[in-house]
Amino acid sequence: MKFLNFLVFVLALVCSGVWGIKLQANVGELFTYKIEPQLFNWTHQVISQQFRYRPSLKSYPDLPSWMRYMYSHEYHAGFLYGTPPESAAGKDLSLDVVALNRQNYETRHVVVSMFVAHKFPTPNVVQMKINNLNWVHLMDPGRVENLRNIFRNDLWPNSKEDLSVVFMESAVNMGGRLPLRPQQREGVIVHVGSFAQFSPRLKELQEEVRPLYKLPSCTYKRTSVQKIFENVGFKLDWCAFRMESLESPTEILFHSGKQQNEQQVTEDQREQDRWMGISREDVPERNYIDEFAFAFAIPGMIFAILIGMLSAVLCFHHEKFSDPHSEFFFANIFHICEESCAPSASSDSGADDGSESSSSSDYPMSSTVQMVQCSDSKSNQPITTLKSLKDPNFLLDNTSMRSQSPNNSFYQLDCGTSSIYARPKPPPYKGQAATLGRNGVDI
Repeated sequence: MKFLNFLVFVLALVCSGVWGIKLQANVGELFTYKIEPQLFNWTHQVISQQFRYRPSLKSYPDLPSWMRYMYSHEYHAGFLYGTPPESAAGKDLSLDVVALNRQNYETRHVVVSMFVAHKFPTPNVVQMKINNLNWVHLMDPGRVENLRNIFRNDLWPNSKEDLSVVFMESAVNMGGRLPLRPQQREGVIVHVGSFAQFSPRLKELQEEVRPLYKLPSCTYKRTSVQKIFENVGFKLDWCAFRMESLESPTEILFHSGKQQNEQQVTEDQREQDRWMGISREDVPERNYIDEFAFAFAIPGMIFAILIGMLSAVLCFHHEKFSDPHSEFFFANIFHICEESCAPSASSDSGADDGSESSSSSDYPMSSTVQMVQCSDSKSNQPITTLKSLKDPNFLLDNTSMRSQSPNNSFYQLDCGTSSIYARPKPPPYKGQAATLGRNGVDI
């Protein structure tokens, strides 16, 4: 009975994650780890999207800055990958991985321990982009080994001892575009490095593809080593093929006393340049009064000045404006009423041509309006009829016209009970500057 209890206790410890998993990562070398249901003692999988995982640093909500987690729907598993930097060398990391069974909402927890070992970064690196693969395909150790064998056996024989993958990332995460068709591969960027010097064949390949560096992508280009990669299943974008190296090996930089002193100086400078947070009291406060003043007061003053200038132009400019024709018109517009309303100072003989011409000459504006006088036979009282020769209704008015002769300019007017023919007054004589219309009227 005690033995059974001990076994149950051990299984509980394993399932709860108290007994974690220990891993090791090297500085400057790609680290990968696959998270699958077997890690949580889930041996069966009913549906493909049954499990979800959430890794993070222990007691923290996120992962280290150099580590990345992505879930693959193709492999139905999660992957941790990244390249540790030199600052993480010699440190122990603990990762909390929480798994969720979406079928029955069961959660399990596992602690993954990791130690970052110190390693000199490789000085010589070959950068390339593989178009026919996704990032998850390089999690397969077989594909990675095939890629390394191409360089070990054909392109870079001197790197057999220490050739390793130093970087790997999806081309979309590095700024590339998604393919037009979902069935196509996104592409993956891979860096392989070694301490060995570049071989002459690699240098010839670099000179061969150097003219393509100005192009963003070139899948149509074929090189002398095209068949070597295609036989293994890799189609490279030769516009992204680069070779980078340092002038001196990394061992000399670290083992030389002078370089160590310089390294210490740079570390001290980094500590001095490290950003230090400020207290809450030292945070500057924002003054909204000044901002509102600049936002409303200055535009308001400019608007008021513009309104004042416009008002001055509209209100005071008309005093200096003078129109002689308008003033002359308004000064003589009442003369028509004065002539029509004034009593006749003379008898019938007073309405001769002389008086008419003198009256017309005094008021030149009334030349367009003619007065025709007639007397009644019974009362002998003059009756004044005011008509305009330019009025189109003058000839159509039946009350003032009874007959019209097309051959003369006499108009038959009614004066009481008698009818007479009267000629309209002629226009005033203005000399040579005057202009006469068709009917002898001043225009």
